[in-house]
Amino acid sequence: MSTEIKLDRDTFVARTEAVLRSMIFSGQIRPGERLNEVTLAATLGISRGPLREAVQRLGGQGILISQPHRGSFVRTFTRAEIVELYEMRSAVELQAVRVLSRAGGDEAVVHLRDLATRAHAVLSAAPGSPFPADLDFHHQLVSLSGNTMLIRAAHDLQLQIALARSMSASQPARAREASDEHDAVVDAIARHDAAAACDLMEHHIQHSMQNALAALGVDDQEENTRDI
Repeated sequence: MSTEIKLDRDTFVARTEAVLRSMIFSGQIRPGERLNEVTLAATLGISRGPLREAVQRLGGQGILISQPHRGSFVRTFTRAEIVELYEMRSAVELQAVRVLSRAGGDEAVVHLRDLATRAHAVLSAAPGSPFPADLDFHHQLVSLSGNTMLIRAAHDLQLQIALARSMSASQPARAREASDEHDAVVDAIARHDAAAACDLMEHHIQHSMQNALAALGVDDQEENTRDI
């Protein structure tokens, strides 16, 4: 009986976490905004216990920050933090590329090419749309590596990058460029050319970082202490 109760509670907390994350990423709860637990609990029709657990989980993922005696706030980012996030992404995803470039990565290539085909179709059908979130190349790339440590490291990292990027307007032109860059990486993986695949992936991530900094209004010469 106690196990059933725990499972039910865990499921409820996970759903609350998903709702809060959606509210943050959609801008309903703004960057730097303090979470009002009383209001949120009333709005969502839940008790404060599961809400607090969900807030703690989001804090562990780097989406919320907690300040003593003040509460939890939606995270904001400095230029230096954005650069560090993309440097970490590079370390994780380049290793995933190396793994997939070894012999035996053919099934992963088929999957990634199918993903790319569907992404191209979506972007062609709706030229003004951002890159489709459900066809996330970076998530699939790391997942297909089969390395649980890389997958775990990538999960929270990708959430934080998504949060940072949600603070700026979408850029359809970059979405189409990114899709083409994904194709080039997959072609190199298919040839089992790890060096070329890593070079292409590193270029892609650097390009994405520069685009993110520009979209967020952070100049390369700007002081690192500015919040975005």
